[in-house]
Amino acid sequence: MQTRETRINEEVSSLYPNYVLAMLTLVYVFNFVDRQLLVILQESIKKELQLSDTQLGMLSGFTFALFYVTLGIPIARYADKTNRRNIVAASLGIWSLMTASSGLVRNFGQLLLARIGVGVGEAGGSPPAHAMISDYFPPEKRSTALAIYSTGIYFGVLTGFLMGGYLNQHLGWRTAFFALGIPGVVFSVLFYASVKEPRRGATDGNGTSVAESSSLREVLTRLYATRTFVYLAMATGLHVFCIYGLLNWAPSFLARIHKMTNSEIGALLGPIFGIGGAVGSFAGGYLTDYFGKIDKRWYLKIPALAIMISIPCAAGALFLPNTFYSVLCLGLTASLHSTYLGPAIAVSHSLVPASMRALTSAILFFVLNFIGLGFGPLVVGMISDGLTPSLGAEALRWAMSIIIVISFGSTALFWVAARKLTVDLRLTT
Repeated sequence: MQTRETRINEEVSSLYPNYVLAMLTLVYVFNFVDRQLLVILQESIKKELQLSDTQLGMLSGFTFALFYVTLGIPIARYADKTNRRNIVAASLGIWSLMTASSGLVRNFGQLLLARIGVGVGEAGGSPPAHAMISDYFPPEKRSTALAIYSTGIYFGVLTGFLMGGYLNQHLGWRTAFFALGIPGVVFSVLFYASVKEPRRGATDGNGTSVAESSSLREVLTRLYATRTFVYLAMATGLHVFCIYGLLNWAPSFLARIHKMTNSEIGALLGPIFGIGGAVGSFAGGYLTDYFGKIDKRWYLKIPALAIMISIPCAAGALFLPNTFYSVLCLGLTASLHSTYLGPAIAVSHSLVPASMRALTSAILFFVLNFIGLGFGPLVVGMISDGLTPSLGAEALRWAMSIIIVISFGSTALFWVAARKLTVDLRLTT
């Protein structure tokens, strides 16, 4: 018979993974507050520092992504061998400090260096966190857990847009960087003190050896052999191009096309991208775990269907003249766009043993962020600059419309990856 103390210990033990998930999700919130804060401030920064749209695209996209994805792989390789909790805590402290320092810059070069620092810090955030979550939650709950973690993106956007827009309007963009960067440094200490490192492979139950980590070459060879991952990585890369092409330019779009103020944009886009994206992210994880019990291919078919439905919504967001309907379509697009990440990470982790998971996440993030975050904002900015002499403010609208075309390619690749999944899962078990 169980004693009362034993029952209490079991209850605490069963709740602790949820606590860790909540803490990791909050870290991800800080991640995207700091990453997307520049986006809501960029029109004010552009005016004061006299920047072009191409330079803004480099700051919020390519330059950040270059360091983020390049350092993500060696950090993940290290994470597969050592304490992942420590890496996440240190990374949070670094990127938060660099965000705060962005408020001190006086020119494009200094801001570029500060954003590089943010990218360097954030490189150590997600891959170790993904691996920890997969060690705290069994395969049948992983997509939902990773989707809950991924809601941190959208709550971070919500906080960054709301607070950033308000602070920018009333106290200036420099104060916004200080006010939203420093709390992350404090939270990194709390995270380090209260989160425990899980045992690798603890929830797999398949006897997989996790004693030794694998080399980058071994992981790449295994992932390339599973064609699912190849198509999935390309699909997510194109999809994230569309996400950042829309997300990073939405504030400027509303300011230039719909003549809205910074505080209005922050108050509107924060809930739209934040709540809409979080709902979509959770729904993607929940639905794929639910239907995945019947057929594993639904883990990738559901994101494919969501992206296809988002295409007319994105067109409405860009081309409907009425501000209300345009913003409504933006919210629907954000929600549908966000269904992909939890299932994509869960599928990637299902294709490899526990000792390869942090590195697998880093490789997936290398592809999706290099293509998506690196080139999405930059390409839109370059097209906008090229069209501005002939179209004026309308140039941004047409530059952003590139995401509609690319979404078709992303949908097709998700569908092909789904067709490969059943065979590849059979080969990896």
